[in-house]
Amino acid sequence: MYKGSLYIASDHGGYQLKKRLIRYLQNELDFEVEDMGPYKYNEGDDYPDYAIPLAKKVAEEDSRGILICKNGIGVCVAANKVKGVRAGIGYNMMAAETMMTDDKTNILCLAAKLTSEEHSMAIVKKWLETEFSEKERHVRRLKKIEKLETSD
Repeated sequence: MYKGSLYIASDHGGYQLKKRLIRYLQNELDFEVEDMGPYKYNEGDDYPDYAIPLAKKVAEEDSRGILICKNGIGVCVAANKVKGVRAGIGYNMMAAETMMTDDKTNILCLAAKLTSEEHSMAIVKKWLETEFSEKERHVRRLKKIEKLETSD
């Protein structure tokens, strides 16, 4: 299981699930997780204000992060704008597993309004315990993406 630095953030749509996942990560999976906000519920907040700083931190540190909004899409789009980020939406267990084995994601995005707390916890656990396959075809594909990021 991954044991490096782990960051978590949400917007108002994912705030309650974020709080539950922090307890789960700390108490049941024995993770130290850094909450990057919001620290209180604010219905008017904007997901880029939390997704982008988390994505930058993950890319800089070669660590992992979890982002949550209502449908998972907004935080995923924002995070993937940051060089070095490979974010995917964990909408089920297979997605959580293959986004690591095939795509070596470093940010897991969750849809708070589309998955239960229990399902979200299972998705998080699966993502954290899954390793990149190192298969040649997956390495080759990731190198093509990396080349795109560095060809300015």
